[in-house]
Amino acid sequence: MAARIATVAGVEVSADHYIDGRRVSSADRFVDRSPIDGSDLATVAAGAGAEVDAAVEAARRAFPAWAALGPDGRAPILRRFAAGIEDRVKDLAAVETADNGSLLAGNQHRVVSRAALNVSYFAEHALTLGGRTVNSPEVRNHVCYDPAGVAALITPWNAPLMLTTWKVGPALAAGNTVVVKPPEWAPLTCSLLADIAEAAGVPPGVLNVVQGIGEEAGAALASHQDIDRVSFTGSTDTARLIGQAAARSITPTSMELGGKSPFIVCADADLAAAAQTVAGQYVNAGQVCLAGTRILVEESIADEFLALVRAAASHMTVGDPRDPATRVGPLIHPQHFERVQGFVDRARLEGVDVLWGGERHNQGQLYFQPTLIAGARRDQEIFQKEVFGPVLTWNTFASDDEVIEVANATKYGLAATLFSRDEARAMRIASGVVAGTVWVNCFFIRELAAPFGGSRESGIGREGGTWSFDFYCDIKNIAVRKDSFV
Repeated sequence: MAARIATVAGVEVSADHYIDGRRVSSADRFVDRSPIDGSDLATVAAGAGAEVDAAVEAARRAFPAWAALGPDGRAPILRRFAAGIEDRVKDLAAVETADNGSLLAGNQHRVVSRAALNVSYFAEHALTLGGRTVNSPEVRNHVCYDPAGVAALITPWNAPLMLTTWKVGPALAAGNTVVVKPPEWAPLTCSLLADIAEAAGVPPGVLNVVQGIGEEAGAALASHQDIDRVSFTGSTDTARLIGQAAARSITPTSMELGGKSPFIVCADADLAAAAQTVAGQYVNAGQVCLAGTRILVEESIADEFLALVRAAASHMTVGDPRDPATRVGPLIHPQHFERVQGFVDRARLEGVDVLWGGERHNQGQLYFQPTLIAGARRDQEIFQKEVFGPVLTWNTFASDDEVIEVANATKYGLAATLFSRDEARAMRIASGVVAGTVWVNCFFIRELAAPFGGSRESGIGREGGTWSFDFYCDIKNIAVRKDSFV
C-alpha cells in the first residue's frame, strides 16, 4: 500500500505509522482536521491490534542492542535527535499549530526548544546515574539503573510535541525502546518526530509510532502482554481504563492526569502581577491541565482585584493562533466545544453568575469566549470537574484555614498557584494544599530536574530528573560482602 504524505502548513508529513524504521500503512484511516478552520489536514492510518503487535515486536527485538549501548553510547544519538528537533523549529511549530490550534508564537519561541531540551537533558542526566553506592557495616550496596524494556507512551492532544518528548527523552535515555500512541485529534508532530529520530541515527525499532483511535490502538497497547511500562498523560476517566488494562499484566504505570487547580490570591499579593497571571490561564483556550481555574481571592481585596482581572482579560484577544496578536485560539474539536459549552450551560441553570463570556466567539465554530463564573458552590459540577476550556470560577475566602479547605475540596491535586508577599504565610498555605506542584508568585515554570506529577485523581508517580529514571528503569541493588574478595 502506497505511503500517504500530507502537506500541512507547507510541511510534508507522513500520515502512516512508523514501525521498525519504516512507514507502514493501514486499510482503515481517519480524517484529521484543523481546529483553526475545520479544513482537512491528513487522512491518517488507523492502527489497532495488528499494528500494535508489530510495533511491540520491533521494539522488543531492538531492545537488547539499544540497552547494551549504555548511557555513553546512547547520548550522542540522543544529542543528534535533540539537535534535529531544534533544526526544524519552523516546521514543527507550524504543524503543531495547524493540528491542535495552539499559538504559533508560543510553539516557535518556547515549545519546540523545550521539546529538544526534553531529549538532550535526559540523555545527559542518564550519564550521572552510575556508580552510586550505599555502605553498611557488612556490605557495599551497588545501585544499578537497568532499562526496563519496552515502554508504551500514550500522549495527549493539547501539547503533543512537548509531552511526547517529555516521555520519549527519559525512556530512550534509560535504555528502553518505545511505542508511541499519538492523540488522534492532533497526531502529526509525533509523525515528524519519527522522521527526525531516524535522521539522527536512532536505530530501527527503538522508536515506533502507531497512529489510531484510543479505543482501538490505545487499548491494544495498554493491555499488551509484552509491554514493561505504560506512561499516560490525559483524562482521569481514560486513566482508569488504562490502569485496569495494565493491571492484568501487573505493568507499572505513570500517569499525569486532569486538574482543577486553585489560584489563590492573598490581600498582601502583588495584585497587578496576579491579575495578569489569572488572565494568562485563558492561553491555549484553557486547554492546559495545570491551569489555575478556581480563582480564590481574599475577601478584603475582591472588588479591587476583580477590576484588575477584568482589565487584564480584556487584552486576551481571541483569534487565529497564527496571528501574533492572538492570545486565545480555538478549542480542539467540535465534541470538545460541546463539552465546554455544556459545563457553562448547566452552571447557568444552577444559578451561577457569568461575569463575562460563556458563549461561542464570533471568530469561528470552535472559538469560545474567555469566561469567568462567580457564585459556584463547592458541590457544583463547575467547581468540581475539569472543564479544559477558557472557563474560570471566582470565589472568596476570609482566612488561611478556609482557603486551604476550599483549595482541597475537589478530587484533584495536580497543581496550585499562590500569590502573596508574606513568605511565611505563602509557605504555610502552600504546605497545606494538596498538589504535586505549587507555584508561588509565578506560574508554569517546570524545571526538568524537579519532580512533576499529581496527587489524588491527578496522577500516579513523578516525572523529571531522577524520578523519571525511577520509573523507566528496574532499580537493582547488588549487595557485596566487604570481606568476601581478597
